[in-house]
Amino acid sequence: MTGLATLSRVVRWGLAASLVTCGTGCLSHHQGAMKGEPIEATFLTIEGTRVRYLDVGQGPPVVLLHGFASAIENWAGVIPELKQKHRVLALDLKGFGWTDRPVGDYSPAAQAAVVKALMKERGIDKAAIVAHSWGSSVALAFALAWPEAVDRIALYDAWVYEQQLPSMFQLARAKGLGEFLFAAFYSERGEERLANGFYDPEIIPEKLVEDVEQAMERPGTRAAALEAVRGMRFSDVEAKYSTISHPTLLLWGREDIVTPPSIGERLVRQLRNARLVVYPRCGHFPMIEALAESNRELLTFLEGQ
Repeated sequence: MTGLATLSRVVRWGLAASLVTCGTGCLSHHQGAMKGEPIEATFLTIEGTRVRYLDVGQGPPVVLLHGFASAIENWAGVIPELKQKHRVLALDLKGFGWTDRPVGDYSPAAQAAVVKALMKERGIDKAAIVAHSWGSSVALAFALAWPEAVDRIALYDAWVYEQQLPSMFQLARAKGLGEFLFAAFYSERGEERLANGFYDPEIIPEKLVEDVEQAMERPGTRAAALEAVRGMRFSDVEAKYSTISHPTLLLWGREDIVTPPSIGERLVRQLRNARLVVYPRCGHFPMIEALAESNRELLTFLEGQ
C-alpha cells in the first residue's frame, strides 16, 4: 500500500501544481523548420502540417509508418532492401521526427488522414502499408477509412489495443495532469527508453539512441507526444479490426515486453486474413534485432507469396 499511496500523492501534487502554475498551457507546440534539420530532408505541407517524407525506388508502392517517439530512421535497415523492387514512401508522422508539432488531433485516424493526403500529393492511389508499434494503429485506421487504397498490410509488434496502454498514458488523459506528467517525466534518457524494447540492449544502435535523445529536445515534442497518447482511444475502434480483410503479415519479437506475443496472437485471431511470424531472441524491434529474417519475410509477403 505504501507504493500506491506514494503514487497517489505524486499524482495529486502534480495535478494541483500543474493547475496552479500553468494550467493546460505549459507544453508548447511548434510549426516550421527546426534547428539541425538534415540537409537532404524533403518536406511537403499536408493539411497545414509541414511533413518530412522520403520517396525512393520504383515498383509497387509501399508506405512505411514508424512507431511512437520514432521517425523514418527506424526503417534504416529495411528501406535499402525494399527500394530495389518497390517504390518506398516513408514519413515522419505528425509530431515526430522532423515533422511539425501543431495544435490539433493526433489520433490514429487523424494521422492516417495525413498519410492519405501525402499519398495523393505523391500520386499514389494504392499501396501496401507497413507499420511498427503505434504506427500499426495508424495503418489499421487507414485500412478502415480507405480499404480501396490498401493492397496488403504488414505490422511489426503492433500497439493497437486499450489493454496495452500503461497507467501513465491512462492518467495523461486528464487535463492538467497529463501536462505535468509529460513535462516532468518524458525526458528520460534515450538508452533507458529503448532498453526495454530490445532482447539484447548491447546491440541498440548508437545512432538510434542519439536520434531519440535529440528528438526529445526539439520544440513541441512533449506537447505532441501527449496529444498522441490522448488520441490512443483504442477501445473506440478495436472491435472494428475484424472487418479488415486485406492480407496481413504480423512480425513479432518473442521476447517483446512492450507488446508481448499474446497481443499478436489476439490480433491474428481477430483479423480475417492474417498470419503471425514470431522471431526468437528478439524484442520490440524485429527490423533491427531480426533484420535479415524479417526483411526476407516482408519481401516475400509483398510479392504476394
